[in-house]
Amino acid sequence: MDLSSIISVSGMSGLYKVVAQTRTGLLVESMSDGKRFPVYSTTRVSALEDISIYGNQDDIPLKDVFASIMKQLDGAAYEGDLSDTTALKAAFGKFLPEYDAARVYTSDIKKVFVWYNLLLEKNLLTAPDPEEKKEEKKEDKKKSEAANKPATAKAKPKSAAPKASSKGMAKTQTVRKTGA
Repeated sequence: MDLSSIISVSGMSGLYKVVAQTRTGLLVESMSDGKRFPVYSTTRVSALEDISIYGNQDDIPLKDVFASIMKQLDGAAYEGDLSDTTALKAAFGKFLPEYDAARVYTSDIKKVFVWYNLLLEKNLLTAPDPEEKKEEKKEDKKKSEAANKPATAKAKPKSAAPKASSKGMAKTQTVRKTGA
């Protein structure tokens, strides 16, 4: 599940797919009605890939929250009442027992369920395969081993040769002394 091109725009409800980058910001498409419009660089934008939920120990990425909900609902949409705050908190606690109930607002929980249903409707959520998780763990292990491995190669010294400029000047200049 790749959520890097799906964004939330501050002050606007719903989710948006990034279509293109423009000189002044982004061109986005609404996932609910398909309308395209520009989002300027001064507007606060958050990619779903970067959003996380407060947990008791660590923050939980939104991708993992969606995966947990999908797993427990067997890939079905959330059908609970979104206006009942106690039911929302109880359902979210069932799907994600390690979330910090004191720091996660009911409005955030409601957004998670609305976004989950929208992404599920658009077929953008997929159940994680066990093989993919194994590959990710192998890649993470390789990265951590590479980070812990001491560097044995020495850095090459930079060459003292002058660089050619983009204005067409010669690389070297001859200096002549005139005898007097």
